[in-house]
This record gives sequence, C-alpha cells and structure tokens, in this order.
Amino acid sequence: MREKCYRYSGTKINTTMETDNNHVKILFRFYSDVLEQDTVETMWAEIMDEDAGIYQLDSIPFYAKNLAAGDVISAVYNDDEGMLTYKETVSYSGNSTVQVIIFDQTADTAGIMKIFEELGCSTEQFKGKYFVIDVPVELSYTPIRAKLKELSEAGIIDYAEPCLSAEHGNAK
Repeated sequence: MREKCYRYSGTKINTTMETDNNHVKILFRFYSDVLEQDTVETMWAEIMDEDAGIYQLDSIPFYAKNLAAGDVISAVYNDDEGMLTYKETVSYSGNSTVQVIIFDQTADTAGIMKIFEELGCSTEQFKGKYFVIDVPVELSYTPIRAKLKELSEAGIIDYAEPCLSAEHGNAK
C-alpha cells in the first residue's frame, strides 16, 4: 500500500527513491502562487517506461500548476535531490485540477469534499480546510463549476483552477 504523498516547502529534500510495485515518487520543484514561495511537492506516479523515464501521474497536485492526475510526464534521477525529479509533461490527460480553501470555519470539510465526489470527482485533503479536486476528462465541468461558484458566492470557499483542461475550459 502506498502512503500519502508528501508536500514540502523549502529548498531541498533529502530522501531515498521510494517505490511501491509499479509506482514511484517524483519530486516537482516550482514557485507556488498559493504559498507565494518556491515549493517542492512529491507525487506518486505509475511507471510506464522506466528506461525512458516515462511515468503517469497518480496523485492530485496540491500546488503544482498545469498538472493533473493522469498526465504522462518524464522524470530523471537527480543525485542532488536523491530521487526522481520532474523534467517535462509528455502528454496531458485532459483531467483538470481545482484547489479549494474553505473560509467558513463552521463548514465541514469532508461534507464539502463529498459534494464533489458525488459529482464524479476525486478529492484529496491536504491540511485542515484546504483540498484539491481532480475532474476527470469525461465529466462535464459545468455542474462542478456551478457548485464551486455557489459555495464561493456564499462565502464558504474560494477556489483556483491551476490546471483547467481544454475539455473543461469552456464550461459556464
């Protein structure tokens, strides 16, 4: 069984390459607009072609922009980091990633996450009142965006769309 992904803020992670059967952890280093600082996030990916360094992302990114679960990426082992490190996106899954922060301290995070799960999405909570949503490519984004807007206009949440696929980009 895989453990949850680790997210770090800072300059360097010293860790051994972690694997689980057909999955590996991959390090992503980037500037986070959410955290307003350089950030490191590790995510699980399924091995597609280890020799070519090709992997399919199996995590919902918490902070990384322009990435979604199911994207195919390339990664190389970085001696300084001590693990596989993201190089580039090879192909996009068509899934979208939405970041949600709950402002209403009386709101039940699990209950709000369940709303989006019932619409067909996957969710993952990071800390307290912050979670992410994976919107599969085959779902219409219109009802999901409508619920996000409704909760936002009610002052319960705010949200960002750091990876909105072309398939979901035209939702009203």
